[in-house]
Amino acid sequence: MRRDRGLVCLFSRPALRPSPRKVSLREREANMAARWWFCCVSANMAVALLLSYGVPSASAQRKKEMVLSEKVSQLMEWTNKRPVIRMNGDKFRRLVKAPPRNYSVIVMFTALQLHRQCVVCKQADEEFQILANSWRYSSAFTNRIFFAMVDFDEGSDVFQMLNMNSAPTFINFPAKGKPKRGDTYELQVRGFSAEQIARWIADRTDVNIRVIRPPNYAGPLMLGLLLAVIGGLVYLRRSNMEFLFNKTGWAFAALCFVLAMTSGQMWNHIRGPPYAHKNPHTGHVNYIHGSSQAQFVAETHIVLLFNGGVTLGMVLLCEAATSDMDIGKRKIMCVAGIGLVVLFFSWMLSIFRSKYHGYPYSFLMS
Repeated sequence: MRRDRGLVCLFSRPALRPSPRKVSLREREANMAARWWFCCVSANMAVALLLSYGVPSASAQRKKEMVLSEKVSQLMEWTNKRPVIRMNGDKFRRLVKAPPRNYSVIVMFTALQLHRQCVVCKQADEEFQILANSWRYSSAFTNRIFFAMVDFDEGSDVFQMLNMNSAPTFINFPAKGKPKRGDTYELQVRGFSAEQIARWIADRTDVNIRVIRPPNYAGPLMLGLLLAVIGGLVYLRRSNMEFLFNKTGWAFAALCFVLAMTSGQMWNHIRGPPYAHKNPHTGHVNYIHGSSQAQFVAETHIVLLFNGGVTLGMVLLCEAATSDMDIGKRKIMCVAGIGLVVLFFSWMLSIFRSKYHGYPYSFLMS
């Protein structure tokens, strides 16, 4: 029992701690000097690594400036020969994608070969050429922005690299960073007129381009021809000018003007939309735009035809009710007028439903 208690007491006693050794002043100074030397060596190594990897050397900076200067000189030389630079895959990767770059490039991705049968591509190319020429021969021309074009048959690898499957497409490659969502031009919404593309470029690059179109003599010639025809008719009928007061003639002219305006011709003149859209994969041609924010030129022609059909039906109904013709002819005119109104209004409503998705009402074939 005593042994057990002694063992318990032995193991329960607190361990004896050695008394701390006194450090002399000389040893403290030696320790502080060693720590100071270690800190200095670490700081020097950190600065050396930063200079080696974080800050480019003077030779590397000169090399970068030389590469940039060569790229700008090459682009300027090509621009002086042709405002729109044709690029293949190698030129695109070297001059547009690869740094360094202190300029923006507006690239049109298109398919102009005849076997591609892209009518819209040809129309967009004409507007793009007008815009590039306006910038090239402008007094404000600088090397801040260049215009380029990549054809599918010359740079299919570029289309694959950008996951692009439609043409034409306009993309702005900014001087710094990658293209953002707004750097892709909304062709279906804005159309491809040179003026619309110039506004988009001004928004993305702060470069204002005044579009100068080549003189078009078709309008003045047509106006001159019309005036000549009217003058000839007036001269031939100078003894009887009653035709100038013909209500039917003036009503028909006014009706044609109203139909042209209500079908969207002025919108086409301002926005410059494509005539139609051909799917590059299926080859299917769409004449009606699927959105309520845009339209095709063919769509306005179709709407003009449908409005004209409805108007003709209403005219026939009015004539059937007010004319002094035989009752049989009046019945035929009434039936024909009702048929025209029902048929063309139904088709018009079907176009409206296809553009405004979710429209709840329909009429016959709509």
